[in-house]
Amino acid sequence: MTEESQRSAVERPPLRPSAAPDAGRIRPGLCSVTFRRLPAAEVARLAVDAGLEVIEWGADVHAPAGEPGAVRAVREVSARHGLVCCSYGSYFRATPAELAGFPAVARAAVLLGAPRIRVWAGATGSREALPEERRTTVRGLREAARIAADHGLELATEFHGNTLTDTVASTLRLLDEVDADNVRTYWQPPQNTPDEEALAGLVALGERVTAVHVFSWWPGNNRLPLADRRDLWVAALGLQAGRGVEALLEFVPGDDPAVLAREARTLRRAAG
Repeated sequence: MTEESQRSAVERPPLRPSAAPDAGRIRPGLCSVTFRRLPAAEVARLAVDAGLEVIEWGADVHAPAGEPGAVRAVREVSARHGLVCCSYGSYFRATPAELAGFPAVARAAVLLGAPRIRVWAGATGSREALPEERRTTVRGLREAARIAADHGLELATEFHGNTLTDTVASTLRLLDEVDADNVRTYWQPPQNTPDEEALAGLVALGERVTAVHVFSWWPGNNRLPLADRRDLWVAALGLQAGRGVEALLEFVPGDDPAVLAREARTLRRAAG
């Protein structure tokens, strides 16, 4: 561990241990990118007013890794509203060109007080990726995991199209290939996938899921009220009961702040 990593590990708040009082409870939250056009203080206020407990701050607008002043301000906003930062939503894709910048991402997560960094598994889908491209992404994620561990952080891959985590099978293979104790995955229902198939995938991922991105799209990316796919989310969150994951609203119809309270209410009821 480098001297800088040792210093960061001392300065950052400790990760929440599994024995914490709420460790087994699903914590409802929000991704700040849901309202990326709003100031951080307004996003935090909306989340708390809607009864949400945690937030994933995005690196694209609200907490850029290269702007420590902005990251500190976002952390202060969270603390002022009693909102826990559960994750740093980065857009690191584990390409060779991006690796040099990952230490700054890790430092930003530490500064933010986030225990986890969300990352992307490359920029090519699992069916299209050539073997060497896959190996390169694995090496990149493995190195990012090492840096994250030096900072006391976890990584979680975005479960998303056009990456190596675009299917359950490829995600499981990737996690095995990276082979790092501090790397898990997010989950979200794949686009245009029937509920039964989506839930079967969630079951297959099992305890490798650390959080879920919650939204209601059907068909395609047509945004519906969360209640329109309530059965899916009751079942999905039921599968996560007792595991202490976060359920994070990522999209709402029309990107409208006025519907957040309604969507959060549906989420909280689905989470039990």
